[in-house]
Amino acid sequence: MPRPAGRPTLTAVAERAGVSIATASKVINRHTDVAAATRERVEAAAAELGYRAPGARRGDGRRTVEFLVDKLGSPYAMEVLRGVTLAAEEADVDVTVSRVRRGGDEPPSSWTRRLVAARRTGAIVVTAQVTDTTYDAIARARLPVVVIDPLHLTTPELVSVGSTNWTGGRTATEHLLALGHRRIAVIGGPEASIGAVASVDGFRSACQRAGVTPDPALVRHVAFDHDAARDAADAILRLPDPPTAVLACSDAQALGVLEAARRLGLVVPRDLSVVGYDDTYVAAWTNPPLTCVHQPLQDIGRVALRTVLGMDEGRLPDSHHIELATSLVVRDSTAPPPQPSAGPEGAR
Repeated sequence: MPRPAGRPTLTAVAERAGVSIATASKVINRHTDVAAATRERVEAAAAELGYRAPGARRGDGRRTVEFLVDKLGSPYAMEVLRGVTLAAEEADVDVTVSRVRRGGDEPPSSWTRRLVAARRTGAIVVTAQVTDTTYDAIARARLPVVVIDPLHLTTPELVSVGSTNWTGGRTATEHLLALGHRRIAVIGGPEASIGAVASVDGFRSACQRAGVTPDPALVRHVAFDHDAARDAADAILRLPDPPTAVLACSDAQALGVLEAARRLGLVVPRDLSVVGYDDTYVAAWTNPPLTCVHQPLQDIGRVALRTVLGMDEGRLPDSHHIELATSLVVRDSTAPPPQPSAGPEGAR
């Protein structure tokens, strides 16, 4: 993220907020004897100007990176956080965790203003949308921010770290094709998600190479969660000509597929093969353990933390979008497709 020349002063913040320098200093230094409305004006002015108090990043205080996530219980986010904290220990910096509210309830300037007021070194954003408006607030605050596998990437200057989702989707599909599957369903993420689109494109590429025409009725785009995937899989598995395999684009979705199959009396992998995506710690705990596209989530977290620290020191990454390699982990949830007579009576 390019940084404009010249560092804003406390005087400029005070003038922008319409308060005295003494009052601005009290807000910046977290004194409590300032009215809430005044505090908000000063914090907004500091965020707009990109003011950061001397020593906020280094010197008289420890560097602190904020980890922002919209789903605190997400295994995906927790794996990334593990990598962030391990890298933070090595770099001797602190990490704090907070939640970004969904649905536009929290204006983008709100959390950027809060991060500036808290003197954060930078932020790592996970499973939360960063819009153009949000990016503008980040840029104004001159705050180093790295987004993990962003849902949207409309702003080229936004720095992100992710994985090779196209390759992941293709590798998983090639595995199913090699087992003999031809009716393969995909539970993709939201259509606006660049990661989900890349995974589905990889699926289509593998099918095309094998001479298999994907059935559009077997490709569904839903949220990256258990319930949405369960409902989508239930509808697909009830079709007159259901799939023999399902590729889910997250582990949470794969768990939803397993639940839908169980409710219909299907046995995995005898009647239906299922492939997950992410390879979080839950993948090996399912029954049966999930064959998964492995995303190096801890490494993604490490790279994100180191990138934020480098940006704070004035070093931009060579690429604004960093991708780490995926791989396939084969477990017990995939097998050759059943013969036409296989499966519980009436299940299909």
